[in-house]
Amino acid sequence: MDADAVIVGAGPVGLFLAAELRLGGIRPLVVERLAEPSAERKARGIGVLATEALTRRGLGPQLAEAHEAGERDFARDHGSPLGHFANIHKLLPDGERPRTHIWQPELERLLAKHADALGVPVRRAHRVTAIESAVDGVTAIVETPQGEQRISAAYLVGCDGGRGKVRSLAGFGFPGTPPLLRTLAGQVRFAGPVPPAGRYPDGTFMHGGSMAGVTELARDGEPDGPVAPAELAAAIRRVTGEEVVVTEVRESRRFTDQARQADDYRRGRVLLAGDAAHVHSPSGGQGLNLGLLDAANLGWKLAAVVRGDLPEAVLDSYFRERGPAGAAVLRNTRAQSALLAPGPHVDALREIVAELMDLPQANRYFSELLSGVDQRYEFPYPAEEPVGLHSPDRSLVDDDGRVTRLSDHTRDGQGVLVLDPENRDLAALAPKRVEAVPVTNTESFLLRPDGVIAWAGGKADLKTALDTWFG
Repeated sequence: MDADAVIVGAGPVGLFLAAELRLGGIRPLVVERLAEPSAERKARGIGVLATEALTRRGLGPQLAEAHEAGERDFARDHGSPLGHFANIHKLLPDGERPRTHIWQPELERLLAKHADALGVPVRRAHRVTAIESAVDGVTAIVETPQGEQRISAAYLVGCDGGRGKVRSLAGFGFPGTPPLLRTLAGQVRFAGPVPPAGRYPDGTFMHGGSMAGVTELARDGEPDGPVAPAELAAAIRRVTGEEVVVTEVRESRRFTDQARQADDYRRGRVLLAGDAAHVHSPSGGQGLNLGLLDAANLGWKLAAVVRGDLPEAVLDSYFRERGPAGAAVLRNTRAQSALLAPGPHVDALREIVAELMDLPQANRYFSELLSGVDQRYEFPYPAEEPVGLHSPDRSLVDDDGRVTRLSDHTRDGQGVLVLDPENRDLAALAPKRVEAVPVTNTESFLLRPDGVIAWAGGKADLKTALDTWFG
C-alpha cells in the first residue's frame, strides 16, 4: 500500500489529523486539490477545546503569539471583547479556558509546519475523482499534473470540506435543513453616508470598525466567488431601504446557514471529519473547533487500529462520540439563525434572550453551549463525571515539588495516567503507550490521547478503561 491512511484535504482539519496519525506511528498521506494554500480568511478563531488540543501537542506558544495579533484585529473590526449569541454581544470571556483569535490561513500555516516537522507528506494539485473500497483497503483515483494515479491505503478520510467529493463518492447521506439566511460581509470602504448598523424589517446591517456586512433571507441561486461592491450595495439597500455607494470590498465572504450532518462518519474504510461531515452557520465561530476536535478524536483511534493495538470496532466510537457534538452545534446555530431572522416577533424574542444573558447562570450556559466544554462523551462502561469530559491543561506537582503542566506529558500523542500517592501501585497496569505520572496535588485520572478523561478512580475500572482505549 502507498500509505496507511490517505487524508483528502490539506486544510486545518486534514493537517491536524495527519499529524495525529504520524504521532501514532503510522504512515499518513495528504492529498489536496489546490496547488497552493488558500489565503481566504474563512474563520478567525478556534474555541477552547481546539486551543487545548493543539496545546497538548506543544503548539501553545505559537497559538499565543498568533492570538495577540488576532485579538488586535478582532478589536479593530468589532470593538467589543464580548462574545455573542446570534449577534447579542453579552457573553463574558472565560479567562481560565480562553479561545484563540487566529485567522484560518495562519492556523493552516502553523499546522502545516507541525505536520511537516513530523514527516507528513502533502501532495498538492491532487484531485480525488473516484474511490474503490475493498475488504482490506481503499484506493483513491486521483487526477494530478502528471496524469491519473491510483493511491492505495488501509483507510481514507475525507477532510475536504462541505463541498468536498469524498462524502458523495463514498455514499454518505447528508440530511439537514436548507438555508434560512444569507450573509455578505468583508472589509468595506464606503463613499458618502452609511445607514446606522442594526436590525431592520428585512434583515440586519452590520457596520463596525473596518467590517461591514448584511444578513437577509436566503435567495435562490446564491453565486460563488468574491462579493462585488455593487452586489453588497444592493443587499444593503434591500435591508435598510437606503442608497449606499460601496467602492471596495476586501477579504469578502458569503455564506448561508444551511445545516447538514452526515448520517454516519464511517462507511467501511472511508471516514469523514470536519466540514465534510457537517456544515452549519458560522454563528459563534464553532466550525474549526468542531473539525479539529473530530481530528483529535479520530487520529489516535485510527492509528491504534492500524497498529493492531485495538480492534476495528473502536472506530465506531468516533461517530458515537463526535456525532452528538456535531448535532449540538447544528442545534445551537439553527437557534441563532432563528434569532437573526427579520421580523417583530423575533425582535421581541431577542429582547428576552438579551435580558436572560444578564443573569450570570444564563450567561455561562450560552458560553458553554458555544464552547462545548460541558459536553460529555458516553463510554461503553459505567462512569461518572469527570469521565467523558475534556480535561483542561493543569499543573502537576511530583514528590520532589517539581511542577510540570499536563500538556508537557502529551506532546507525543500517548495517554497519560496521573496517579496520586494512594494509587501509585496502579502504574504497573500502564501499557507501553501510556505514561504514568506520579503527582501530589490532584486525584488520579487517565487521559486519552485526545484529552478526554477515561478513568477517575477504582482499580477494576482502570483495567476496563485501559483495555477499552489502549488494548
